[in-house]
Amino acid sequence: MMPTAIDVLHAVFGYPAFRGEQQAIIEHVAGGGDALVLMPTGGGKSLCYQIPALLRPGTTVVVSPLIALMQDQVEALHQFGVAAAFLNSSLDARAQSEVERDFAAGKLKLLYVAPERLLGERCLELIAKANVALFAIDEAHCVSQWGHDFRPEYRQLTVLHERFPGIPRIALTATADAPTRAEILERLNLGGARQFVSSFDRANIRYRVVEKENSKRQLKDFLAGHKGESGIVYCLSRRKVEETAEFLNDNGIAALAYHAGMDAALRAHNQQKFLREDGIVMCATIAFGMGIDKPDVRFVAHLDLPKSLEGYYQETGRGGRDGLPAEAWMCYGLGDVVTLAQFIAQSESGEERKRVERAKLDALLGYAEIPSCRRRHLLGYFGEVVEKNNCGNCDNCLNPPAAFDGTELAQKVLSAVYRTGQRYGVGHLTHVLRGVDDERVRNLDHDRLSVFGIGAGFDEKQWRSVFRQLVANGLLATDAEGYGVLRLTAASRAVLRGEASVPLRKPASKEERRATRKSARGERVRQSLDIAPHEAPLWDALRATRARLAREQNVPAYVIFHDATLLDMLRARPRKVDELGAIGGVGAAKLERYGVAFLDTIRAAG
Repeated sequence: MMPTAIDVLHAVFGYPAFRGEQQAIIEHVAGGGDALVLMPTGGGKSLCYQIPALLRPGTTVVVSPLIALMQDQVEALHQFGVAAAFLNSSLDARAQSEVERDFAAGKLKLLYVAPERLLGERCLELIAKANVALFAIDEAHCVSQWGHDFRPEYRQLTVLHERFPGIPRIALTATADAPTRAEILERLNLGGARQFVSSFDRANIRYRVVEKENSKRQLKDFLAGHKGESGIVYCLSRRKVEETAEFLNDNGIAALAYHAGMDAALRAHNQQKFLREDGIVMCATIAFGMGIDKPDVRFVAHLDLPKSLEGYYQETGRGGRDGLPAEAWMCYGLGDVVTLAQFIAQSESGEERKRVERAKLDALLGYAEIPSCRRRHLLGYFGEVVEKNNCGNCDNCLNPPAAFDGTELAQKVLSAVYRTGQRYGVGHLTHVLRGVDDERVRNLDHDRLSVFGIGAGFDEKQWRSVFRQLVANGLLATDAEGYGVLRLTAASRAVLRGEASVPLRKPASKEERRATRKSARGERVRQSLDIAPHEAPLWDALRATRARLAREQNVPAYVIFHDATLLDMLRARPRKVDELGAIGGVGAAKLERYGVAFLDTIRAAG
């Protein structure tokens, strides 16, 4: 009797049940149907082609864009006892020939190939001679020219349909709005494919945005709540990446740097160390991106505003892939907006591309400044309607900001911008509003304007908050080519005339900001996984056993077991082989290979 999808899920991967639409997708693809699968990072996309690969006769060819991602997937499959291999430039000629022979002989269930190699005539001829069960195109959003991970080779993958029309295809991605999905279907000639669109929601991720004051100090305070945990800190520039990594190491936090300007060997070494060890903080530009398959990343921090909500969603999605709690923390200021606007203005892109990028930046700024539920706003950007107004897991829902009618404040700001000639940035305008006795203000005679000193009741940081919100609301625009100069917009006129109101989030006072910093520096008793003090010794012992086994095999610790599996062991404390086998993520092969070691660890804990 042939095994079913649920049989394979239980026996090979050790999971008790499918999640969401996994079963429907697997049964559709295993039956020979084409599919486009949109599923958030950590939602179990890989199983959607790995289980059909085990159910269908022949070898499944997986198109994957990065070497590191292929290696991780293959190592993880080997741990489950699945015959898998990859073809990429990391293999020498002998190893490559061996993989090709195994593929031709039908000894593999999955073969991972980069799109560049797949498109070569040698590889296409190899595929033509083999018994191919399925083509899986991972990270399919790479086909979109408007995406942040565009790979031109992906557009040529329609050759799979043209040369092998009888072989089913599944395209998978975690990041694709409706236009991108349409582009995937068109570019890959998947017009007849069944679409499976899961929720974009990553309910286990807590979203938090803070105003940039002293970003390094703020990062240090944030990391106090994530001691000993793995995470990623994204910075906009290479220099800031290196400075941040040095700062963290100087403060006793194990950190590494990663950016495209580094020596390739050092960059690869740092990535491997991050993937294979626990408790490393990776400071990186977005060059450290796609293919980061580490499931136990407990936080993703942004020290600068990212370039788009798509990029932000993709980057924050690298946290909590195992389904356990993770945190997405962003620290930003109006200077970030000016910098990114300058990048767009100075790029060699065409006007249409610049227009799209400016719209994406506006959308991201709106997310950063919104006073209501961040999750609802983020999901709405991707076209997902959320009925609930409170997600219970973002800063605005946990600590709702005070809102008020900011029309009068907005009129003061807009008047100051207008009366100073729309030629100055937020720093000078704030001095004018607060009535600061400044040499530049006096030299320009701005101390004689009617707006001088009309905002003395707010401090500088409060006014900066108002300026950011007005830019986010489209009432002020940054002149990227004018070094942060603020100008009025078409919408400003109605506010100045009193024809439109402006709701704002109340800017925190100096005392409120001081109280927030003090709280952030306080001792963090609750860690991300809520390990109780009495559970800590066994938790550490389980992680130590996992780390030892990983070192012995030179594989990342998470391919032995995810944190979620160790957490289930910690709570269930199995004493017998069959009890351990019932833990999610164990499976038959891992139970046989590691069962004794982990049972001994649990028994030794008493």
